[in-house]
Amino acid sequence: MTKLAALGFDDFFASQLERLANPQWVPARIVAEGQSSFHLSGCRAALGDLSGALRGSLSKTERPVVGDWVAVVDGADRASIQRVLDRRTTLVRRAAGTLAEAQVVAVNVDVFFVVTAVNRDFNERRLERYVTAVWNSGAEPVVVLNKVDLESNLDEMLEAIDRAAIGVPVVRASAASGEGVEALRAYITAGKTVGFIGSSGVGKSSLTNRLLGREAQAVRGLRGDERGRHTTTARQLIELPGGGVLVDTPGLRELGLLDDAGGVETSFADVAAFAESCRFRDCAHENEPGCAVLGAVESGELPAERLGSYRKLLAEIAAAERKRDPVLAGRTKARWKEIHRAMRARAKIDPKLKR
Repeated sequence: MTKLAALGFDDFFASQLERLANPQWVPARIVAEGQSSFHLSGCRAALGDLSGALRGSLSKTERPVVGDWVAVVDGADRASIQRVLDRRTTLVRRAAGTLAEAQVVAVNVDVFFVVTAVNRDFNERRLERYVTAVWNSGAEPVVVLNKVDLESNLDEMLEAIDRAAIGVPVVRASAASGEGVEALRAYITAGKTVGFIGSSGVGKSSLTNRLLGREAQAVRGLRGDERGRHTTTARQLIELPGGGVLVDTPGLRELGLLDDAGGVETSFADVAAFAESCRFRDCAHENEPGCAVLGAVESGELPAERLGSYRKLLAEIAAAERKRDPVLAGRTKARWKEIHRAMRARAKIDPKLKR
């Protein structure tokens, strides 16, 4: 396997470079970001800079980040980055302190290990959010329950994971003992890119060290309140022994969602299944007559907390979309007025329709 193939350069990226039709441009992958330059792999130069034309034409989310494939004019010491190739997957979050500003977390990742831990970090609602974000990115999620050596009875946590991440594989792991590391390696084949995502202190750096077989990442313990400390402070792409590459990202204190590319319906497949039986196709599962989702909550088939989380994520995404598009905001408001007006009219005609 060539160096480029080992880094993940496949037909998806090769076809883009071919269409650019410039024989002087060669591919490279960004492995780290400096203040003004980028660290590269796959070409001769170890460092690269944006070309003058590219520097002034990219938005914040289009600017190259770790994991990106770029077309460069190579050099002995430095390369000039001419294009950022289209991304196969993009994990974005709402920038902290904003309603609609996007921040790129990771790109071109095939599989995300969503790491949670057996301590007070474990949170079913947060796990739903992380898994939804991964589905939206285009990558595949794998839930990693870390630090299992600290808890003998994992049944309740595993049941919660099954509820929060329907159909998603689960790996029980311990960075301390090495349990589950080989199960993680099974997802890391030559040419594949994997990434860790999770809160601070869940053991992402320790698991990275286990996969590498050496202490490459600084590891710090939990504070007295068991809240995590940030150990990884910058993104980097790491080549793994035996093939595959890992994008290591800092721990996230929050992961606000901006849009939905089908991730909500995938994550909440149970809600979507009940929704198929709702009387009205535009049912919002609030108080509409004949709502099969509300009926499932009343019968105990669907936990009320699960529906609440579903509503919260959709409302968060809708708020971000309206913030970005004032016209859409007006249309959304008008649509809900029409829905509520129709609901009131139906209730007046047939009192049985009132809930």
